[in-house]
Amino acid sequence: MPERLQRPDWTVPAFEPLRWIAGADLMTVAASFWPRRFPLLPSPEDRLVEIEPGTRILVRCHWQAERRARPALVLVHGLEGSSESGYMRGTAERAWEAGFHVVRMNQRNCGGTEHLTPTLYNSSLSGDVRAVIAELIEREGLAEIFAAGFSLGGNLVLKMAGEMGEGAPGELRAVAGVSPSLDLAACASSLEAPRNWIYERYFVRRLKRRILRKAELFPERYRLNGMDEIRSIRQFDDRITAPYSGFRDAADYYFRASALRVIERIRRPALVVAAQDDPMVPFASFDRPEIREQPFIRLIAPRNGGHCGFISRWGGERFWVEGVVVEYFRRQSQLIGGDAAV
Repeated sequence: MPERLQRPDWTVPAFEPLRWIAGADLMTVAASFWPRRFPLLPSPEDRLVEIEPGTRILVRCHWQAERRARPALVLVHGLEGSSESGYMRGTAERAWEAGFHVVRMNQRNCGGTEHLTPTLYNSSLSGDVRAVIAELIEREGLAEIFAAGFSLGGNLVLKMAGEMGEGAPGELRAVAGVSPSLDLAACASSLEAPRNWIYERYFVRRLKRRILRKAELFPERYRLNGMDEIRSIRQFDDRITAPYSGFRDAADYYFRASALRVIERIRRPALVVAAQDDPMVPFASFDRPEIREQPFIRLIAPRNGGHCGFISRWGGERFWVEGVVVEYFRRQSQLIGGDAAV
């Protein structure tokens, strides 16, 4: 497949935040709790994809009528999200309207799937996304596949693209990461800041509840002494994620699982959208030569937007980033009228 660099001829619509929630924290929280409906998204076909013996993940597929004549978009959620997260369904609906098949992927244990694997999900498992793409190529015979991830999911998608490098399948046309946590150590440090205590507490409580459910299902595998002492994401990763996922400690996990380590090797068009005021993912993660000098990456960095927020003042484009991601992929697709070089 020939190299396809970014071209500057697509003018991305400027992001104008909804004024009364323009602050980073309000934008982040409002995006999570904003009431939404998705009347145009059809009911999904649920499918279990085997990753390895004893481990399956649930993907929710929305198929267009012309199976092989349409491109597919794989969506990957963030930390403690699922296929049902608002940004997942919102992006899915936009993509469906644009003519894409849509595959909403649940990471391991998410979306009520703890029973499908004895393992935990974590930011290193880019191979799971790759397995879903392989399923679409081999089982469905699809010619064009795109992948987009949000937060932790964005790290997974970009990490996958970097790991594959020149060897990425020709069917994988482009990828995108929205507020991707591509430097995990920096994100853990950011969450430890006093101003972010509410986010850290929220995630730690949810992660604890999840590991307790896993221990009930697989008591022979998990020994959870000292759970009450865990107060931070870094402590959780040091005591739970790392030892139960094959890493020495949190520092080893963060280094090996961060997309930043391989992002220079990406050889497919890649869109990265990151707000400069993101409270969880430091913008310094993106303001570096590995990204700014990478010819395959297009970085869009609005001043405002929070973490996976981007709630616009314009009602027709209320969730701005979802439209941007879908339009980026539409322009990469040769099957639905794009120019295949943006």
